[in-house]
Amino acid sequence: MIFLYIFFGILILFVLAAVLVPKQYDIQRSISINRPISEVFTYLTYLKNQDQWSPWSKRDPNMEKEFHGTDGTVGAVSHWKGNKKVGEGEQEIKGIIENERIDSELRFLKPFKSTSDAYLLTRKLSPNETEVIWGFSGTHKPPMNVMMLFFNMEKSVGADFEEGLRDLKQQLETP
Repeated sequence: MIFLYIFFGILILFVLAAVLVPKQYDIQRSISINRPISEVFTYLTYLKNQDQWSPWSKRDPNMEKEFHGTDGTVGAVSHWKGNKKVGEGEQEIKGIIENERIDSELRFLKPFKSTSDAYLLTRKLSPNETEVIWGFSGTHKPPMNVMMLFFNMEKSVGADFEEGLRDLKQQLETP
């Protein structure tokens, strides 16, 4: 009988957590790049350029990549299949506002299925300095939102974004 009380107590706690724990997430990082906004933005629109600065490309140099559509335009898709560190998924450009933002949809297929919105924002700081903001947002449906209590996405993904933005800065500022 005590076992049943414990079991139902844990079950009730889990259901309450699924209802009360936040489901929305929005993670972003930024960096200043010493290049004009038009150069930075043009570089960012091309999915193929992400291989030069994405932290995930470094985690699996043998990652299989396929591109569909016209790179740098709405509808272009990059599909990747890699090791356990990068999994499998695809990124599709969903919107481009010249020199302001690039919106993408990330569709993760493995190790688990999920969809998130990604974005790159650019802001002119001076004629030769551009701020780049890299972000990622979405919703964790129950029970995944409860599992996120044990995984600090802000810290983990944020660190990946910081690494990628540092590499982007180096890529664009190196003559």
